[in-house]
Amino acid sequence: MDPLTQGMLGAASTLSVSKRKHSRAAAVLGGLSGMAPDLDVLIRSSQDPLLFLEYHRQFTHSLLFIPFGSLLCALVFYFIFSKRCDLSFQRTWFYCALGYGTHGMLDACTSYGTQLLWPVSDERVAFNIISVIDPAFTLPLLVLIAFAFLKYSSKLALVAMSWTFVYLIIGGIQKDRAEAAGVELANGRQHAPVVVEVKPTLANLLVWKVVYEFNGLYFVDAVRVGADIKAYPGNSIAKLNVTTDLSWVTQDSQQMIDVGRFSRFSNGYLALDPYNQQRIIDVRYSMVPNQINALWSIELSPSAKNNDHVKYIIDRESTPASREAFTRMLLGRD
Repeated sequence: MDPLTQGMLGAASTLSVSKRKHSRAAAVLGGLSGMAPDLDVLIRSSQDPLLFLEYHRQFTHSLLFIPFGSLLCALVFYFIFSKRCDLSFQRTWFYCALGYGTHGMLDACTSYGTQLLWPVSDERVAFNIISVIDPAFTLPLLVLIAFAFLKYSSKLALVAMSWTFVYLIIGGIQKDRAEAAGVELANGRQHAPVVVEVKPTLANLLVWKVVYEFNGLYFVDAVRVGADIKAYPGNSIAKLNVTTDLSWVTQDSQQMIDVGRFSRFSNGYLALDPYNQQRIIDVRYSMVPNQINALWSIELSPSAKNNDHVKYIIDRESTPASREAFTRMLLGRD
């Protein structure tokens, strides 16, 4: 999730167990350590545009890396901060471990996928129960932690932790309802998909994107799961067939290797861009949930050399039409 939310949850974890005299120092240590795993975004290459996709939410987010990541945080923070606050190194490491440990689990609750068990497994865990940015979750957490910090209150920090669990449980319930609605949509088309995948849309738990595969096609819809369930049927697109769609790409080329890397990141949900046959899109994400206007894609080139990488393209442009369409769904309008 966003750094602010990660920092607030890290601070909540340490404030809830710290002694009163150390509560503010503990909050700072937990908050900073809670944001630290996202420093992996600095792992980039000007030559390899997909490198950051492989390393973001990888080793720094692994549960097995918590002792090492938190130790690095403790080594830094102890000498520049903790010694002045009369905190031992052991206590500093403990607070850093608590804050650091919340990060990967919270990210796993979103939809992008987190390698929680790296290096034992490179599977990306995604529970799909909360958006990467959700003010309805973050703002109450921020208010509670602010008051807990000002009043040296571990009880308010415990309330903040409780709020986190309650909101994520609500997200899980909403996900189940969205999945049921997605299955109903598929059944209404006489489709029998193996998996119906749903993801919360940005900043809410009401409108969900539904994606399923049937007969070589991806079907993309949206559902609003409020007091009543409302479906917004969308479009379909052919699943990428590497053999036929990319027959012009040399099999041992770097471009083909990059297609495989992008496929792992996208969990296989790939298709050719209908407007550009040299571009491969991730059909799981779009500004308007029942549309197939991908937020990111890779572009191949027929003139590329054997060791040339693909281009990575991000398209998050929000138009008045897309904002209006999304707002209508959020409000439950036709």
